[in-house]
Amino acid sequence: MTVYKLGLISLGCDKNRVDTEIILGSLKDKFEVTNDPKEADVIIVNTCGFIEASKQESINTILEMAEYKKNYKCKVLIATGCLTQRYKAELQELMPEIDIILGVNDYDKICAAIEKFYSDHQKIILCSDSNIINEGERVLTTGKNFAYLRISEGCNNNCTYCAIPKIRGPYRSRSMENIIKETHRLVSQGVSEIILIAQDTTLYGIDIYGAKCLPKLIDEISKVEGVKWIRLLYCYPEEITDELIDVIANNPKVCKYIDMPIQHISDRILRRMGRRGKKENIISVIKKLKAKVKDIALRTTFIVGFPGETEEDFQELCDFVKDTCFDNMGVFQYSPEEGTAAASMKETIDDKTKSKREHEIMLLQQNVSLNNNRAKIGKVFETLVESKDGEYYIGRTMQMAPDIDGLMYISSNENIDLGSYITVKVNEASEYDLVGDVYYESGK
Repeated sequence: MTVYKLGLISLGCDKNRVDTEIILGSLKDKFEVTNDPKEADVIIVNTCGFIEASKQESINTILEMAEYKKNYKCKVLIATGCLTQRYKAELQELMPEIDIILGVNDYDKICAAIEKFYSDHQKIILCSDSNIINEGERVLTTGKNFAYLRISEGCNNNCTYCAIPKIRGPYRSRSMENIIKETHRLVSQGVSEIILIAQDTTLYGIDIYGAKCLPKLIDEISKVEGVKWIRLLYCYPEEITDELIDVIANNPKVCKYIDMPIQHISDRILRRMGRRGKKENIISVIKKLKAKVKDIALRTTFIVGFPGETEEDFQELCDFVKDTCFDNMGVFQYSPEEGTAAASMKETIDDKTKSKREHEIMLLQQNVSLNNNRAKIGKVFETLVESKDGEYYIGRTMQMAPDIDGLMYISSNENIDLGSYITVKVNEASEYDLVGDVYYESGK
């Protein structure tokens, strides 16, 4: 029996990565996975369609993979994910190189689609609107130390700039039972850091339990033996309750870290964005987090150049960044998305101004981040050691999420087991990274 080789490229966010891992889990027994597209008989591109730059990256990647059909072994090119869910008709017409187009609700049909294409060589398009929750066995692509755990799918927020509700459907929480079962599976594979993700993690449970149940879910996950750290991403500030703050502060397994997609601070722009919160409420939540959670690291994202953003609005945002001293921050230039309310707004901002504002606020954040990191010199942090590069071991503290935040570079005269948690004393700091030595308590 012929065993075909499978190549898979995942683009976009960590929620898309989970889908990729579910796809791999469904195909691993029938295909041999390869990282070399020259060797792949089947190539899958799991696309992103969030903003214009990500859509272009997805299209370029599909075209790049199509070259392997011409020059190497590839017989089946598959495109799936957010871009295909949204633009299936356009892709079918403009990209004949694609053999199978699947949407975000059709990953369970991928194996049958491949078999059918091998049988009759007829193009297949499956982009249903069933709004299922993708679950199943996963093949982890993040290494052994951490894994993303998606607790819900879809979104009800309907921000005026965002197409995610149109692509992913309404908010749908997974059952707590299924999430805990998956946590046990991940721990059995050696995972010690669980990173909770969703379009909005703070609303978990509102649809199936009638209440926001993230604090309870965190407590249940923390009971699983082998879980060392629990990290929270995508927590909308409007939904961060005192109960959740208390769990972050008091549960020793919860990282003293929170990611909040604030997007802007001007009340006028927040209203135009369709955000539920106001400046006063956002600042209040941040003050509570800093007061109740010792050494908490705050991460956020902002959009600059939103239609109608004046220089005064932008300076208000810059002042907020300086005053709040976020540990980590990402900035996006506004990108109009078809079908969203913001795409038809007037008072658009030109690209030059968007770029200038992005550059200015990132320079501001670099200075903030450098000062934050310099304040850590001489302090001691528990650190997860993940790799080694030359003379340094490389790890992350509770205050560092993988891939998006900085790193801890560790000097040691002794060998350190990768995947272990050690104590490190910081002696150098840059804008994003820290350098330290293994710290041994006196008498040990």
